[in-house]
Amino acid sequence: MTNMILTPIKIGNQIIKNRFVVPAMATNYCDHNGYATERFIRYLERKSQGGWGLIITENYAVNPEGRGLWVPGLWEDGQIEGHKKMTNAVHATGCKVIAQIYHAGRQTSRNITGADLLAPSAIPCPVMQELPKELTYDQIEGIKRDFVMTAKRAQKAGFDGIELHCGHGYLLAEFLSTYANKRTDKYGGNLTNRMRLPLEIYRMIRNECGSDFLITCRISGDEFVPGGRTIEETKQIASAFAKEGFDAMHITAGVYESTEYIMQPMYVPSGFLVDFAAEVKSVVDIPVITVGRINDPDMAEKIIQSGKADMVSMGRASLADPDLPNKYMDGDLADIRQCIACQQGCKDNAGKGEPICCLVNPKLGFEYEESDTHTESKKIDVVGGGVAGMEAAIAAKDAGHDVTLYEATDRLGGQFEIAAYPPAKGILATLIAWERHQLEKRGININMNTEYTADICMKKQPDGVIIATGGTPKVPRIEGIDLPHVVTATDVLRGKSEVGGRVVVAGGGMIGTETADYLATYGKSVTIVEMLPEVAMEEEPSRKVFLMESLTKRGVNILVDTKIKSISERGVVLENKTNEKTVEADSVVIALGMNSVNELADELQGKTKIEVIGDAKTVRNALYAVREGYLAGRNI
Repeated sequence: MTNMILTPIKIGNQIIKNRFVVPAMATNYCDHNGYATERFIRYLERKSQGGWGLIITENYAVNPEGRGLWVPGLWEDGQIEGHKKMTNAVHATGCKVIAQIYHAGRQTSRNITGADLLAPSAIPCPVMQELPKELTYDQIEGIKRDFVMTAKRAQKAGFDGIELHCGHGYLLAEFLSTYANKRTDKYGGNLTNRMRLPLEIYRMIRNECGSDFLITCRISGDEFVPGGRTIEETKQIASAFAKEGFDAMHITAGVYESTEYIMQPMYVPSGFLVDFAAEVKSVVDIPVITVGRINDPDMAEKIIQSGKADMVSMGRASLADPDLPNKYMDGDLADIRQCIACQQGCKDNAGKGEPICCLVNPKLGFEYEESDTHTESKKIDVVGGGVAGMEAAIAAKDAGHDVTLYEATDRLGGQFEIAAYPPAKGILATLIAWERHQLEKRGININMNTEYTADICMKKQPDGVIIATGGTPKVPRIEGIDLPHVVTATDVLRGKSEVGGRVVVAGGGMIGTETADYLATYGKSVTIVEMLPEVAMEEEPSRKVFLMESLTKRGVNILVDTKIKSISERGVVLENKTNEKTVEADSVVIALGMNSVNELADELQGKTKIEVIGDAKTVRNALYAVREGYLAGRNI
């Protein structure tokens, strides 16, 4: 029996070849004038080659003042040609493509727009904190024309339709919700008035672009803020929009103040928003698209089988593996790189205005400049079986080399394996499992429990050695640091060290806070000691929301602007700017960062070509390690 997600579906007057959808995701791949670049074009072309049925491109601003990020634009005719090159490339694979169009409203900055912010009411976004001006009737008319002209240019550029962005707290969402709309004229107050602007825009676009041009709507099922729209009011809106003639509804969630529900981190369960789509589907007779941390195609299939949605958006899953639909059709689920919801390369970079990338897919964003090429076969030794080393071994094998991987322990994954142990982070193990599968699939030689030495190198005479020996925990010079009840966070997470009931964690960075959360889960009384003014400073804001909630819920005591002076058998002496005190502790866990392990590089210098990658080069997060591993294996 053919899986439902692989069957065609009719949206409006168009047939989509399957139910796999790529939703709009900001990439920062276009130039600052909104023009399509080769990077942007090849990125979307690569997705279409992977078997997706429908691609919804990231939010096209309807005018330069309506941008929230460095998004593409169709606010002037000169932009049409480049974006038409993209739609032609996507259409060549049988994939449909529609442009999400939007105005950011108050959820932007003058640093991006170069102009005053505009909104239904003069109330700032709590996140952006810039006071917008209340739109006049003349300005509203101008924005309506901008939406229509953008849709017409999208049609000229070859798009199959547009998605009107009425979600995530942007301008049209602001009009729809009393959270941002405090007007008392015909555009405010009751729901009929608040729906007026998006419906007026819909009618104008339909009149200009015709019945065959798709017009869909993306809307937050719940805004998850006090006074925001909930699913019941969203159902009213969806029903009214369907009766008006919209071709599909795309159900998401959140606004900037609740951004953790727009792009959910690993702390949020997979498929978190599916029931919102099901609620909307119960009141409309047009296709409903769901979204929200769905990275498994079989899960997507079951959602459709259950009748909760007609199509499934798998945004970050498409970043992690653009070939996901094709691999699912081939039946090899183990070959799919799954999104791990780390957000390090996608959400973090997009928010900083930088081009996005992906921890698990080092090729993302580089489709325009990279191709897998085979070179003269060489003998390559990879030292270290963490995620950087395994990625290097895979890439080197794909480049045509004879590869041997050496790992000093009995486990693959390195520090990344340990990172999967804290609560809600088990999904990280899927990357290690995928890399291990790829090593086995390619027949790469793996030597476990083997410490690679200069002697081995001299005997084998490899053409190159990639050093991915990782890092080791920093252990500072503190009185009492050598006592038996003082252990490292890595040993605690690996199960190599037991701790008592009262624990002091030295270090409030990511490792320290997550280790504290892990220990508190098992009923330990935990105190975090951090020298800086706050903990988890390197955590992305949406991840930090859930981490801090968990620490609070489990009663973890957090002491900032504080350092450890000494450790005794009974406790820890702490000091800050004003006083000194002792905290009783049965165990002390050291989580003060890592030092690179790269002595092998010095030993091999001049004996063979070497490449040092990952934490062995510089201690950073795995986003850099995987990319470096891929490049080292490909280019050595």
